[in-house]
Order: sequence, then structure tokens, then C-alpha cells
Amino acid sequence: MEETAIAMVFEKEASPFVVQKFNFPELNEGEVLVKTEFATICTSDLHTYYGRRTSPCHSILGHEIIGHVDKIAANGVKDFAGNLLKEGDRVTWAVYAHDAESEMSKKGFPQKSESLYKYGHQKIDGNCQLNGGFASHCHLLKGSSIFKIPANLSAEEAAPLNCTHATIAGAIRIAGNLKGKTVLVSGAGMLGLSACTMAKECGANTVLVADIQQARMEMALSFGAEYFLNENEFITTKSKEFKGEIDVIIETSGQPKAIENTLEKLTTGGIIILVGAVFPQRNISINAEQIVRKLLTIKGLHNYIPEDLKNAIQFLSKSKDKYPFKNLVGKTFPLNQLDAAFAEGNIGKHYRIGIETKSLITNKSKTNGIERD
Repeated sequence: MEETAIAMVFEKEASPFVVQKFNFPELNEGEVLVKTEFATICTSDLHTYYGRRTSPCHSILGHEIIGHVDKIAANGVKDFAGNLLKEGDRVTWAVYAHDAESEMSKKGFPQKSESLYKYGHQKIDGNCQLNGGFASHCHLLKGSSIFKIPANLSAEEAAPLNCTHATIAGAIRIAGNLKGKTVLVSGAGMLGLSACTMAKECGANTVLVADIQQARMEMALSFGAEYFLNENEFITTKSKEFKGEIDVIIETSGQPKAIENTLEKLTTGGIIILVGAVFPQRNISINAEQIVRKLLTIKGLHNYIPEDLKNAIQFLSKSKDKYPFKNLVGKTFPLNQLDAAFAEGNIGKHYRIGIETKSLITNKSKTNGIERD
């Protein structure tokens, strides 16, 4: 029986990950230890590793994670649906643990809870060391929203659920009723493709996509989009021009120029949901008179509420056979080749790089800071 967990520790930007062993934690009330099955490298992981955003060190990166329940605290732990978890359950969880009684949680923003703990983003400390996806195990704290994964979802499909798809489910929620509306998705990365499919499945009459990469816009046509923006005109692959009005924009690129350009395209009463602007950038230019006269609404979303992850799981399980989600994991590496996986991911060729955490690591490692052979 295993007595220690293995992790690839992030110590310094653009430097090799360090193999480290950790003793299994003693579980407190409400805590769960999960044996990681699969994880994917999110764009934010790449930003952190290559120094494009700050993150505490030493840490275990990776927050798009699925796994199997390995150990459960005494007196049991319930999943989000209120059912007791069992050892062996295949699960995912919200990217954060939060206090449901906190002031921000009661306001409806649990992702901004005062005591928020974000998996894959925290410094390794004495309270929780196995706190990220690029490890053999992950320690879930009390206040984590845990969900069982439907049996019909593959590892490649399920791993991005608790980041990409849950975030877009949140964007759809705050966008309101999409039935019969025209939706523009700005940015055709992983978030954008998810937005195209959810908008279409939520009843949007037309889904358009904009991106600076032609190949990504064309990929979006397989995920529910019907038109893409090319040289300031919306056209299909048959060059049929779109001349309608845009009711909703889901902005996933986070680029100031893209936000400014797409905002101008909203019709009267339109709404734009800003999702992708999660990195340092310049201020955007907005014409306040146009916002007023056209009755426009601008909303931002950072992370999501647990119900969004629930809805994302239901959506993916129901629609997985209609869209090629599994193909978005372009390449998979074993855990002990994480350096090569990040290098491959940084090229930008693949929407996601997968990490199989079942791989055995045999080279020199450290146990709780003490180097061992």
C-alpha cells in the first residue's frame, strides 16, 4: 500500500519541476484525499510557469483535475448533491474551497470568499501540501464542492470541466436567456469553443466566432459556430455574409483591442460578458454615450459558483457525442515528463496537453523537503 504521494513541484519560473514525495495527510473533518487520474495544462498554468503572471512558490500547479476518492475523513463527506462519497468514486471538484458562511459567499460570490483556497494556485504549507493536479494525489479541504463524474465521460473530456466548462457555464448564466438570440464568441481557444457549444445548446439562433487565427475559427465550426469574423465581415466557409445584429458577446480572449472591437458590434439592449481578461493589461477605451444610448450591459466573471460546475457536467455528459471535445487534448505526457509537456503546451499548437498521473517516477526525489534516493 502506498504511504507517500509524488508531486512535480514548481519552484521557479521557467525552471525544471522538482520531483518531491509527501507523506499522506491526516484528514480533518470534511476532507478527502483523491488519487489523481488525469490532469490538463490550462493556459493559466502556462502563464504562471513562464512568468506571465505571479503565483506563490513552492507550489503544485494544475487545477483541471479528475481522480478517484482514496481516503475520506471520519464521519464521512458528502458530494455537492448531498450524497456520501465512497472510496473509489470518480470525482471532480470546484477549483476552490470556500466558507459558505463568509460574507462574500452570502452575497452570492463564493469564488471571492474571504478564506478562499484555490487548488493549483497555493503555496505548499503545513496545512495542505498536495494542493495541485500535477501530483499523484490531491488533498481536498473542507468547503470543496465535489461532484461525481458521469460514467460516459472520458478522462480527456472530464479534466477541463472544473475550469473551462464551468467558467463558460457561469458566463451563460449571467448572460441570461439565449433562446432566439445571436451570440458572438470572441476568442476561439478552449473557453471559446466551450462557449460556442453551450450557446448553441441553450437555444441561440446563431453563433458567431472571432479570433486572429483562421484555423481556430474554422475549428469553432465543429463546436456550434456558424460564421466567423474575417476582415471585419462575418462569413461562412462558403463566403455567405452575415448581416444580422449581435445580442450577446462572450469575450474569452481577454485582449483589450478585441474587447473594444466586439463591444462596438452589440445591438441595442445587448450584453457583453468578459471572461478572458485575467492577466495584467492596459485600460480599455469605452464610449459611455453609446453604452447609455444603446442600453448596453457589461459584466465580468472570474471563476464561477459551484452550481456552474454542476451545470457544466450535465451539459458535457448530454452533448459529448455532438462535439469533438475529446480531441482537444492534443497530446498526453506521463507525470514524470511534465517539463516536456509544458514546453509542448507553450508552443500553442494544442488546446490542451494531458498529464497521466499513473506513471511511476523512479528518479531521485524529496520527501517533505528531505532528498531521498
